Amino acid sequence: MFFTTFAITCLSACSDPSGMNSVLTAMEFAVIPAGSFMMGSPEGEEGRYANESPLHEVTINYSFEIMTTEVSQELWEEVMGSNPSYFPNPASPVECVSWNECALFIEKLNQLDNQYNYRFPTEAEWEYACRAGTTTRYYSGDSEDNLKEIGWFDHNSGSTTEECAQLAPNAWGLYDMSGNVWEWCEDYFHESYEGAPTDGSSWLEPSTLNMVSRGGSIGSSLRRCRSAARDACYPDLQYYFLGLRLVRASN
Repeated sequence: MFFTTFAITCLSACSDPSGMNSVLTAMEFAVIPAGSFMMGSPEGEEGRYANESPLHEVTINYSFEIMTTEVSQELWEEVMGSNPSYFPNPASPVECVSWNECALFIEKLNQLDNQYNYRFPTEAEWEYACRAGTTTRYYSGDSEDNLKEIGWFDHNSGSTTEECAQLAPNAWGLYDMSGNVWEWCEDYFHESYEGAPTDGSSWLEPSTLNMVSRGGSIGSSLRRCRSAARDACYPDLQYYFLGLRLVRASN
């Protein structure tokens, strides 16, 4: 198996679940340790895009908690009261949700659970958590067979989303970071990393109106599911390949 055993802490959403729906308390988060990594892709990486340059070091000097799976349709419906997904299945990731709708979902979730502050991951946090110490095209290796171990994409998905956490996780216990649905990040999209923050924070100076999404989807090719691959999407876009994953911190 490509991943190694790693001592992670998976925590329920609340230490005191009284008064909270079990769907909310069943959320699991992994603690990602502080550290440094090279963000982007080297010039020799197969399938790379120019917007993944320049390769640069990012130091995240804090640990953070990120959801081990993408937000499920069941969780979204519990918080929002409806399920907008094109591929309905409570255990599959929610999709057809815009960045703006996800921001509202996060706001409502924070109202339901005042022990934590939930938010989008920053783009740097997302890539750091995805790579889990790796430098290969995918966190499982460089080949298509490696990607099939961890992600649902255009060669193995059957053109429909799959239930969360069906394939192998990365070394930090995160599922579906490659494939299934693209995941919104907090940052505005920029065509290069020139001037990007190097401390893990979000890039909130807009160069366009587009926001970043990461990870690829069931409709993505091999190159789009690489750990360095990124996409630009208008914040009102509702698309059946777009979902989200949460980061949280204790209040």
